[in-house]
Amino acid sequence: MSSLFREFEESNLQRAQPLAARMRPRRLEEFAGQHHLLGEGQLLWRLLKADRLGSIVLYGPPGCGKTTLARLLAAASKSIFRQVSAVSSGVKELREILAAARVEIETGGRRTLLFVDEIHRFNKSQQDALLPDVEEGVVILIGATTENPFFAVNRALLSRSQVFALEPLDESDLRSVIERALADSERGLGAESVEIEEDALEFLCRVSDGDARRALTALEIACRSTSERPLNITLELIRQSVQERTIAYDPTGDMHYDCVSALIKSIRGSDPDAAVYWLARMLEGGEDIRFIARRLVILASEDIGNADPRALIVATATAQACELVGLPECQLNLAQAVTYLACAPKSNAATKA
Repeated sequence: MSSLFREFEESNLQRAQPLAARMRPRRLEEFAGQHHLLGEGQLLWRLLKADRLGSIVLYGPPGCGKTTLARLLAAASKSIFRQVSAVSSGVKELREILAAARVEIETGGRRTLLFVDEIHRFNKSQQDALLPDVEEGVVILIGATTENPFFAVNRALLSRSQVFALEPLDESDLRSVIERALADSERGLGAESVEIEEDALEFLCRVSDGDARRALTALEIACRSTSERPLNITLELIRQSVQERTIAYDPTGDMHYDCVSALIKSIRGSDPDAAVYWLARMLEGGEDIRFIARRLVILASEDIGNADPRALIVATATAQACELVGLPECQLNLAQAVTYLACAPKSNAATKA
């Protein structure tokens, strides 16, 4: 019975999918962005042309196309596509997939492309379970992660894989994704008489932060929030449809070290505006105020020193104020200290002594 109604069921499932899922490219030619990997003559393009695709790790921010690219690579390499999530899959499920892939190869069938979403969430035993079949070429492993794989993925697994860093989509790529969704009458909004004004389109491309999923979700919300047809999407309508941006920040991951490094370099470079920006980003992301205060005390001696001895007094007073006052009021103390240190004369004589 299931095969009899399969086409009908798939049609119903597709109608229930959000626009971003329906508009996933079906061919590599439709894939937006990542020209540094898929452009003619680039490494991933050459591997596909030579039919030499091996195990890879795709590293990049949300919405840049990691899952879609994995599906397209499976189709381009004529492989069986299997997908697991590192959040919900265990070693037992992995071993079953790997055993089936081995049988497929031994009986002269196609190779299996195993896509592991959020591979950095696999523990060591789960990652180790992949090693023998990856090394022997039984499966083509494609792992996707938003975390730096050199810290989050088993080193033995990395040595058997090629790491490709995916970049956020630029505004021209986002524009093409949005315009395709508006024109596509089968999967997109082409059958609904929807148009978007140029200033609204520019705004949507700009605020989506290189995330195609976010852009298409906002576009769909704009369309579904009104029954007016034909619909002309204005700047005001798209403003209302775009979700408020959240700060991407992980107090224990790469972003933690990247932001504190940017804060220190901004102060060292005597740029108070940039320093306050990075301070605000860290505070908004939930960074420990004691950690920030300690870094400022160290910087006061390391980068300013006797060029302005008061810098150390200001930094230590700020650390004490953070303990005494706490959040949210101590944000003012930190901002005062950061601007003072950024504007102070610099000397690394204490470091060199």
